[in-house]
Amino acid sequence: MPQRLWHHLIRVSADRKTFKTPRRPYEKERLDAELKLLENTGSAAQRRNTAAREAKEEDVNSHQAWHGATLQPTPTMPTNAIHRSYRKTFKTPRRPYEKERLDAELKLVGEYGLRCKREIWRVQYALAKLRKAARTLLTLDPKDPKRIFEGAALMRRMARYGLLADDELELDSVLQLSTQKLLERRLQTKVYKQGLAKSIHHARVLIRQRHIRVGSQPVNVPSFNVRTSSEKHIDFAVNSPYGQGPPGRVAKKRAASRAAAGEDEE
Repeated sequence: MPQRLWHHLIRVSADRKTFKTPRRPYEKERLDAELKLLENTGSAAQRRNTAAREAKEEDVNSHQAWHGATLQPTPTMPTNAIHRSYRKTFKTPRRPYEKERLDAELKLVGEYGLRCKREIWRVQYALAKLRKAARTLLTLDPKDPKRIFEGAALMRRMARYGLLADDELELDSVLQLSTQKLLERRLQTKVYKQGLAKSIHHARVLIRQRHIRVGSQPVNVPSFNVRTSSEKHIDFAVNSPYGQGPPGRVAKKRAASRAAAGEDEE
């Protein structure tokens, strides 16, 4: 490029131009002179690269002849860096200030004891993926192997989590699912409705403080989706003060104060 020539005609500075284009861009004498300079510069650079490559090959060959063996690649230290790609778990609304949606979300937050609206968006995103899978399968022929195989798997999943009844196991029923249906399957909701907590917010505190177990496994995730086969196994943890565990900090403190008061009366 002629810019390489023009660049050397002006002093390089950070706050000014590094080259200046010619006033007469199509002047024949200047074009021929620039082309000749470019050819000479390119040929010199090619000669330098060829000489450097030949010198490097000669050094490698002499080193191999001296040691009598081929060069081995330099060993590198093993790395245990884990590269994980996280997928999206929620999707924000397109209209952030829509009054009807804001009121509906605020009602769901209070009804199900959610921490923030992001939990609603996460459930809506999961529901959207279920609906998308159902719509994709509905476009296929009923005898299509993909629809038969994946449709049966989707129905088993819906029945396993209690999202559809036994008489509703159809792809059309998946399109009729609502956000409330998925929120009803949360562990927080189940703990409150089974009478283990005084309120929906108390249920969240119990779960976060590891007082609740599902089967034999303590669960501290309020958004845990409970299967229909696990509903009857929700109970207090074995080592919880609410269950069969030792008394907690406050109970011990009160017992000690009562014992001290009894000694004073005696």
